[in-house]
Amino acid sequence: MTASQDDGRRAISHYARIRQRIVNGQAGPGTVLIPSALSAEYNVSRTPVREALIRLEQDGLVEQATRGYVVRTRTPEEILQICEARIALESTIVQAAAMRRTELDLARLVHVHESTADTTDPAELRNLNSEWHVMLREAGHNPTIAELMDRLDAQLKTYDAHTSSATDLPDNLDQILTEHAGILEAVRHGDASAARDRMIAHQSRTRDLRLGALARSARGTA
Repeated sequence: MTASQDDGRRAISHYARIRQRIVNGQAGPGTVLIPSALSAEYNVSRTPVREALIRLEQDGLVEQATRGYVVRTRTPEEILQICEARIALESTIVQAAAMRRTELDLARLVHVHESTADTTDPAELRNLNSEWHVMLREAGHNPTIAELMDRLDAQLKTYDAHTSSATDLPDNLDQILTEHAGILEAVRHGDASAARDRMIAHQSRTRDLRLGALARSARGTA
């Protein structure tokens, strides 16, 4: 392996590490990320760290600042735009899933859905909910949409980690399970129209909860 190939491999590795730090809330909006400090922390040269930060900028997670990069802060209007883009993309991919899913795709969706129904821990429910949506996108067999949605998910999770969201309340988690069951049933029967309509309703309700939580968080810090 050449030095440049090794730097490229390290850039991917550090991209994932820094991305996870942002998505899970360890580095919230406005956090300054200094390449030299990250290089020292990871005990690597600055090159792979800089390359990782450039990728994160392309993902819309960070932007350049005087001292390096800063985790991007978005307005409520921008959050709304991201939510609307997710609704458009996910309603398209679920239509594709209803028409293209394999028996293996369906079995994986059913397994995660049933695992969610058997779980009461909110953190585990969130993880399973995310996993179910990822599997649904895979069942649509459109990697371009899946990649775009992965970026949008990361942008939203940056904010979800820093808001007191109603999305974690038991009533909402029960509602998510019910909505997922309806979407899954439409996919199972190849009903693309019903799958699309149910996904739009599901994600629209989640959008409204997320924006409400963001508004409450903003009032609390005002």
